[in-house]
Amino acid sequence: MAELDEPIPAATLVLMRERGSGPPEVLVMERTGGMAFAAGALVFPGGRIDAADQEAAAAFALPDAAARIAAIRETIEETGLAPGLAPAPDPALAAALRAGIVAERPFATLLAEHGLELDLDALTPFARWCPNFRETRRFDTLFFLAEAPADAPEPVVAEAEAVRAFWAGAAAVLAEVDAGRAHVIFPTRRNLERLARFASIAEARADAARHPVTKITPWIGEVNGARHVCIPEGIGYPVTSEPLETARRR
Repeated sequence: MAELDEPIPAATLVLMRERGSGPPEVLVMERTGGMAFAAGALVFPGGRIDAADQEAAAAFALPDAAARIAAIRETIEETGLAPGLAPAPDPALAAALRAGIVAERPFATLLAEHGLELDLDALTPFARWCPNFRETRRFDTLFFLAEAPADAPEPVVAEAEAVRAFWAGAAAVLAEVDAGRAHVIFPTRRNLERLARFASIAEARADAARHPVTKITPWIGEVNGARHVCIPEGIGYPVTSEPLETARRR
């Protein structure tokens, strides 16, 4: 059997906001139908960790600094929202940062020009997924939680990558999927199920602290006589398997 290609290092940001007395909402995007990975699926903002992220990470003691920087940069580019920066930029400044990123200007240069610094402590490590199925592209992705600024504008998607972005409770997103009005890939569904249990962002962060990030590589196993896609027990996920025929892996 041929060896799998090395996974692409990536980072994803689960951006959350409190909404009155209800559960927190999460920011999700619907990817365009022509994408090589997760086409048409609801996803959290994120993307590859690039060389410039690695270089900028040298200024921080955090071992996952490059992933945190990538998660912030990708969220700005894909949604126009700018978490993880100090001071928090206003909408006009966030738009200027996004325009610079789209123009492929170095993120570090943009921050320096606008008097901004990275606040990597604003991101909480949440999960790490590295599927080993033979897909078009395979990613080793670190997931982080962050809280959206109270006065953050509505997201505006990058049209080349997504057709819409919206805020909704994790349970509401799952209801849309179950009703057939949207779809998600296997890791996103498991993360939404985990997030749907939390009544606040503080609860989500506390749960993340109780479950140290472990690399999750799903496998196909037998559950009650049927083939399932499985993940380990005891790492924070309330659902740890799904029938193979319903599990979307790309």
